[in-house]
Amino acid sequence: MRTDTVETFLAQLAARVPAPGGGATAALHAAQAAALVAMVARYSDSAKYAEHAEEIASITATADRLRQNALGLAEEDAAAFTAVTEAYRLPKGTADEAAARSEGIARALVAAAHVPAIVVAVAEQVLGLAEQLLPIGNRNVISDVAAAAEAARAAATTARVNVEINLGGIKDPATWGELAAVVDSVDDVVLRAEKVTAAVRDGLVR
Repeated sequence: MRTDTVETFLAQLAARVPAPGGGATAALHAAQAAALVAMVARYSDSAKYAEHAEEIASITATADRLRQNALGLAEEDAAAFTAVTEAYRLPKGTADEAAARSEGIARALVAAAHVPAIVVAVAEQVLGLAEQLLPIGNRNVISDVAAAAEAARAAATTARVNVEINLGGIKDPATWGELAAVVDSVDDVVLRAEKVTAAVRDGLVR
């Protein structure tokens, strides 16, 4: 997926195929958010910002790493959702086949829910970088900190529904509880993103 053109990816997204879908787009939102953070950090890497040079360097390196992580998650999500559709196609003509099919679906649903759950965590980390960069970044590109926060929010909220859609088929209480906690955490990400955007907008000339 990472070597596709944007046009090719969007054509695949628009096609009547199981994947890529919303989960992949959530991960790509996170990747874009990380890229925006890295861009602002690089524009803040000069003598003018020498006081924060070490912090800026750390933000840049972390954002680059998270961008790569998010790209990998986009590909993992597509593979995980494809595995779910394949599990539903397993034969169920006999009792043994039906049992194997149910077990296969359950495993696939857990894997399919875990990927967007990780995307939520990545989005939260990227948002943390945006919060860190907000007071020290280059003011000429500060609007991109808000753009990063909004992309991180989109990643988290999109990933949340992709966790939720799989929760109904997950029977293990511990796994269900872990994933439900991830779902609940997204509201905080949304509020934090709103605060970053509001702070940026308050500082813009109108």
